[in-house]
Amino acid sequence: MIQNIVKKDLKPLTLSIDHGTYTTEILEKLGKAGAFRHHIPSQNNGELNLFGTIADMAVVSEECMSTGFMMWAQTVCAWYIENSENEWLKTEILPKMVEGELFGATSLSNPMKYFAGIEELKLSATETEEGYIINGTLPWVSNLLEGSSKHFFGSIFTVHGKDGVADRDAMALIPCDLDGLTMKQMVQFVGMEGTGTYALIFDNAFLPKKYLLSDPVTPLLKKMKAGFILLQTGMAAGVIQGSINEMKKSNLTLGETNAYLDDSPEELQEELDDALEFIQGLCEDPYTPGEDYIKSVLEARLLGAEICKRSADSVMQHAGAKGYIVDAAAHRKQREAYFVIIVTPSIKHLRKEIARLEAA
Repeated sequence: MIQNIVKKDLKPLTLSIDHGTYTTEILEKLGKAGAFRHHIPSQNNGELNLFGTIADMAVVSEECMSTGFMMWAQTVCAWYIENSENEWLKTEILPKMVEGELFGATSLSNPMKYFAGIEELKLSATETEEGYIINGTLPWVSNLLEGSSKHFFGSIFTVHGKDGVADRDAMALIPCDLDGLTMKQMVQFVGMEGTGTYALIFDNAFLPKKYLLSDPVTPLLKKMKAGFILLQTGMAAGVIQGSINEMKKSNLTLGETNAYLDDSPEELQEELDDALEFIQGLCEDPYTPGEDYIKSVLEARLLGAEICKRSADSVMQHAGAKGYIVDAAAHRKQREAYFVIIVTPSIKHLRKEIARLEAA
């Protein structure tokens, strides 16, 4: 079903999405086909199949990684709720998000850098009896629609006590139609433009406590960290496979000279297959305790990014001058692959975290 959606519904929209069209049409179809359900036991007959979601994401990303990225945002947002203790969110929001009736985003780029000692946390809040008054700005959050009551994003903020002193960090699900929240599209991107990406400005935005995911945030982070990172490998696997496909097409006419290039499609395919086997093993229990497991998860994500980097270089070399034609698939694959390399956690972020664990 996922392959049929990609072929019949997504492929005709790929160029439009690449040029900046944001649509939830494909996400709705994917939700109805069950693509967001595998890793959500409460919505999947009690079964946790993280790799099933990754595999579906790879099929989508192979054609259009902007859509694969939105799928990752959707599946991770559902992962937040599933791992929280908020029964209202699990009852009222989660089933509709899994079905593709509501839409989710992650908004954890800044917090992940904050916990790694790279950035300061950009959102802060004052707790009241009924909720939180939030202030601050997030520069880029994707899979959103301005003012939409159907779009939500998970966010982490520092909570200040009545004395104004920072007390702890908390996490909540935030609707895009929240009073006091302004959404602006500030820049135009060379790739991934059709992903509904906004700057979010909170000006005394009041969030009721029914949206709370975890306060303090640490217990939830520990539960969902591995799954959050592993789910990103679906994007990597898809764009690598898409690059391999384009290389093979180029080789139909340029195979004789392309044979002198590094990273042939056959070599990359073998490495991708091995990486997916490694990832599948890690997905068997994303709640495995201990830093050795988390280190392996980070290494799997890094492996995906590094193969992406090589495939991005190779796909353009295989295409030659044809890769520079406007809307060339090889150029799109290069831009998509570099997104996997720089999206949080980026290659440099991953290497920093792995080095920290190795030094511990």
